[in-house]
Amino acid sequence: MLIAGLGYCGTAVAAAARAAGYRVLGTERAASGRAGAVAFAELAALLGDATHLLITAAPEETGDPVLARFGAEIAAAPRLRWIGYLSSTGVYGDHGGGLVDETTPATPATPRTRRRRAAEEAWAGFSTTRAVDLCRIAGIYGPGRSVFDDLRAGRARRIVKPGQVFSRIHRDDIARAVLAAMARAAARGLRMFNLADDLPASSAEVIAEAARLLGLPPPPEIRFAEARATMSPMALSFWAENRRVDNARTKAALGLEWLYPTYREGLAAILREETSERRA
Repeated sequence: MLIAGLGYCGTAVAAAARAAGYRVLGTERAASGRAGAVAFAELAALLGDATHLLITAAPEETGDPVLARFGAEIAAAPRLRWIGYLSSTGVYGDHGGGLVDETTPATPATPRTRRRRAAEEAWAGFSTTRAVDLCRIAGIYGPGRSVFDDLRAGRARRIVKPGQVFSRIHRDDIARAVLAAMARAAARGLRMFNLADDLPASSAEVIAEAARLLGLPPPPEIRFAEARATMSPMALSFWAENRRVDNARTKAALGLEWLYPTYREGLAAILREETSERRA
């Protein structure tokens, strides 16, 4: 298995795949010396032996960096039978808080999500000869990337925007979903998966629960109209869209339930892991 991008999610998938018996190599912009990590430029030489390819790298303004550099080699890879692409639920666009599922047409509204959708379409072109799975991922959180970090640093803001919800997914459930997709792949064809947990919730609810777990008072509520004046363009683009991501089709197709079906279980698990590490 080759993973183009050993970042936060790619590293978790690599660990899960190795535990499942795969030989895994992953790319970095420049080799760091980590076990199983190679420089991005080496991907072409490795494609001849690869049976599975996962792309986690985000598209750039000029397009998907993996396809731009190695598109011809991927098309010619003799043993490659499965391609997975980690995309974003942002490609659905704004639905005013309404429900979206895997059959909902993509209507990306920002340059960032339009680039995601263009990359999806490019990777889907391989589905006539191989299995291609597009995994649309909600807000990612997990150990080392959670609201606990902001609360401890005193920078968490409990912004309230009535009716606004976000979907999210724990990093470990992303890894489990990728492995389940690989195990259940057909010989060829395109599939779409929504990797989002079972409970879309407001940012304020998540922050309040994290504060409770830490034994801290929750930060004071801030109205969105007041908070937006200090938000970055990226943050504003997230808050401008409101949708509830349905995952029923994905869980049925992959034959799994989430380890962390809501942010409550996910946050509790992160805190347990952090506590265990400090004691070790």
